[in-house]
Amino acid sequence: MGGVYIPIFLFVIVAMLIAAGMLIGSAVLAPRKTTRVKDMPYESGMDPVGDARQRFDVRFYLVAIVFLLFDVELLFLYPWAAAQWSDSSTIPAAAPAGIPAAFHGLVFGEIMIFLVILAAGFAYVWRKGVFEWR
Repeated sequence: MGGVYIPIFLFVIVAMLIAAGMLIGSAVLAPRKTTRVKDMPYESGMDPVGDARQRFDVRFYLVAIVFLLFDVELLFLYPWAAAQWSDSSTIPAAAPAGIPAAFHGLVFGEIMIFLVILAAGFAYVWRKGVFEWR
């Protein structure tokens, strides 16, 4: 039973060695020349203008929320795709995998309804001008 976990332990050890090598290598090989320009605060490739505590426009938050909303909703498609087209011939009969063949059409229809609602939401936020930068 202990021999089953040897590849996992080897993988973890190799990953740790690579990470340690990168950290040590970057500490040894990194240039250390500091200048006044390098010590200056950096903001998206431009000199910082104004106070760092100024208010942001609401559009930044709207775009972030819309991105998170669509990103999380699209995560629901991955389990469906894995279950819908899984091949149960390679899995033992004791552990049935995926969606039964009789329900493939029903589940596919539900996912299409989900995608239509997702597209309608996308069209709504596009129409409201969330993606426009003025």
